[in-house]
Amino acid sequence: MDPALSAVRLTVQEAIHTLSSSEDAGHILSTLGTLKRYLGRTEDPVLPEEKEEFATVHFSAVLRCLVSKLSPGWLELSPDGQLEQLWESFFLDGPPDQAFLVLMEAIESTAGPSFRLMKMARLLDTFLHAGRVAALMEEQCRPQTKPSFPLFQETLLSKVVGLPDLLGNRLQRDNLTQFFPQNYFPLLGLEVMRALKAAVNFLQVLLSVSGGLDCSVSFVSQVLGKVCIQGRKKEILGVLVPQLTVLTQDSCLWQRVCWRLVEQVPDRAVEAVLTGLVEAAPRPEVLSRLLGNLVVKNKKARFVMTRKLLFLQYQHTTPMVQSLLGYLALDSQRRPLLIQVLKELLETWGSSSAVRHAPLEQQCYISKAILVCMAHLGESELQDVRDELLASMMAGVKCRLDSSLPPVRRLGMVVAEVISSRIHPEGPPLKFQYEDDEMSRELLALAAPGPASDCSLEARGPSPAPVATEPPVETPEKTMESDVHPAQPQGSDSELDSDDEFIPYDMSGDKELKSSKEPLYIRDCVEALTTSEDIERWEASLKVLEGLVYRNPQATREVSVELAKVLLHLEEKTCVAEFEQLRQRALVAVTVTDPEQVAKYLTSQFYGLNYSLRQRMDILDVLVLAAQALSRPRSLQRLSQHSSPASGTSRSPALAISQPDWQVVVEERIRSKTRRFSKGCPRREVSGVPNEFNSVAGYFFFPLLQHFDRPLVTFDLLGDDQLVLGRLTHTLASLMYLAVNTTVAVPMGKALLEFVWALRFHVDIYVRRGLLSAVSSVLLSVPTERLLGDLPDELLEARSWLADVAERDVDEDCRELAVRSLLLLERLKDKLLSSCSPQP
Repeated sequence: MDPALSAVRLTVQEAIHTLSSSEDAGHILSTLGTLKRYLGRTEDPVLPEEKEEFATVHFSAVLRCLVSKLSPGWLELSPDGQLEQLWESFFLDGPPDQAFLVLMEAIESTAGPSFRLMKMARLLDTFLHAGRVAALMEEQCRPQTKPSFPLFQETLLSKVVGLPDLLGNRLQRDNLTQFFPQNYFPLLGLEVMRALKAAVNFLQVLLSVSGGLDCSVSFVSQVLGKVCIQGRKKEILGVLVPQLTVLTQDSCLWQRVCWRLVEQVPDRAVEAVLTGLVEAAPRPEVLSRLLGNLVVKNKKARFVMTRKLLFLQYQHTTPMVQSLLGYLALDSQRRPLLIQVLKELLETWGSSSAVRHAPLEQQCYISKAILVCMAHLGESELQDVRDELLASMMAGVKCRLDSSLPPVRRLGMVVAEVISSRIHPEGPPLKFQYEDDEMSRELLALAAPGPASDCSLEARGPSPAPVATEPPVETPEKTMESDVHPAQPQGSDSELDSDDEFIPYDMSGDKELKSSKEPLYIRDCVEALTTSEDIERWEASLKVLEGLVYRNPQATREVSVELAKVLLHLEEKTCVAEFEQLRQRALVAVTVTDPEQVAKYLTSQFYGLNYSLRQRMDILDVLVLAAQALSRPRSLQRLSQHSSPASGTSRSPALAISQPDWQVVVEERIRSKTRRFSKGCPRREVSGVPNEFNSVAGYFFFPLLQHFDRPLVTFDLLGDDQLVLGRLTHTLASLMYLAVNTTVAVPMGKALLEFVWALRFHVDIYVRRGLLSAVSSVLLSVPTERLLGDLPDELLEARSWLADVAERDVDEDCRELAVRSLLLLERLKDKLLSSCSPQP
């Protein structure tokens, strides 16, 4: 055995014995000073071999001995604080990995709040702020001349990353703010940067000297991966990415270090790290400097970047999608992946199953990714895959135009326009008519090509559509000169012929002269709308029809069904303003005036042959509006404004006021002469009126449920006509809600729940929304006692279905509607229990 090594062992054994038994401050300080020589921080250092043996074999034992002696009385042996300062220096000056592990071991083994626990926690805080964690990682990055111990590195890694949880569990209410996750992980990010800078400096030294060993950033990669897996990628990458962005801008060495840092991340952490980097990178070129060609070399990274972030997730922001796809477009080795991504995106976009089952947010996310890809690809690249793109586009447009949701249809129109303009720039442009909303404007903005610095001009090609340049803006002086001094030939009389100085005649009060008079009778309107060739008379009949119906209810009932048939089949002959609204209001007025007969006719025609989908949806809209007017408490008062007395003579309001009753006159005079200090809020007596919808609700509701499962030649609710089925479900829900407090509400609710149960697994989102609204309407309209007395089985089935929808449905609105229905069920149960509980 080497005598020097045995001397170190004897010295350490004697020192530990002295520290464990002695109470003499001078003896303790002398012993600690002797041990301090082995750390190399004194004027009389020991031999390198002795120093290495002490650091590798005996240092941890000395630290554990110092921890065991920690107490207020032991530190007070030296009143000047020299003992405490020397005690702390062993943890701050010695090997950082062993000191850190002993500190964590001591904190975890100390039971309950105590002086020792808080002293060790504050020492750990000092350890962190002194940069010792960076030194710890730097030691792990240095070339290892001796065999490493994987278990030791794994323990060190878990303690470094799990420090906030360990300290939080141990200190609880006494925890220091620096150990909070939101404070610790940014500090850890700074320590990682220090370790990387030390590694780069070491590499620069190696490059300047021939030979030598390379350094590894594997431990730092493991730290980064473990932090990101634990969900703290924003805290640590928020510190790393801005600094790495600056350092990699002009240094190839820093770029290689960043590439190696990400390449050595463990496979289980690749997704978390790459997601955090894509979110934190401000631009595609920054992401390219940080990752290099990682997607080409690493299969896991390629799967995450080209599949998972684009197809399996959709919560990421639009700038993140632009940064990711821009990264693929920046290098010639990565551009084939961009073309492959576009093919797969369009294949998913054109899948009818994806349109039916994917939520709208995901469909919008994929659409944005498609448009960003199109903006990055050049003309030649698109022409090579034009046939595949065209086939997927046509399939996707067909599926989306058949959707019952307007945003989905609009999404298909916008994307189809952009794709067609890029793959067929020479042909006529594909144009749709859609509402210009925020989503469509954002999609069109994404389709515009980015700046030329994003990728090479050769690969990009021409832009999809030329942007019209704006005319130069003229200054006010030039505009005035052009207006006051127009260029005129000499001798022109244009100034004399000008009539600009004349004041225009006010024609705002003029009325259009009509050759034909407005009809005064219902039958005249019917004749004019069916047989008349006089366009002015046809327009006048349509405009006055609603008022005539309300003023002549008896005459309307005589021809109500015939008039409803005429209005249902009425087509626009001229460009009448608000034609659809006038026709619908007249049809609603006829239905309100004679609800039983007209409702029978309309519901029978809903499942009739030779009707367009537009007419069938018009029937549903009219039924809902008429039911709403009939169930409104003040509907009769509003209708009386349009109706006339039974004698048929109209009575003006002015005449009614000019002949008041004498009692009214006397009361008004007394009220005007009486002085009151407080009158209170004026109250108007509300006259009770019967709910007219009560007696006719069945004619509106039940016929719509009879034949929904019977397909016709041109009409199949359970097939392609899902839009009408969705409108039908919403109509039934509205009629059920308007039937509140009616005698027919219970059978209506039972029939509606059976209808819902038959269609509860429908694939169309709009239909499912209507079904969920129908359940809510039943719970709101049917009395609680009748619900639990007559419909217990239906409620149990509906409850289980609602719970499943609230948890698993892909549409956010469906989940929200299901939760509302479940809350209504809970309120009904609580209400019933409170009413059944015995009163004290």
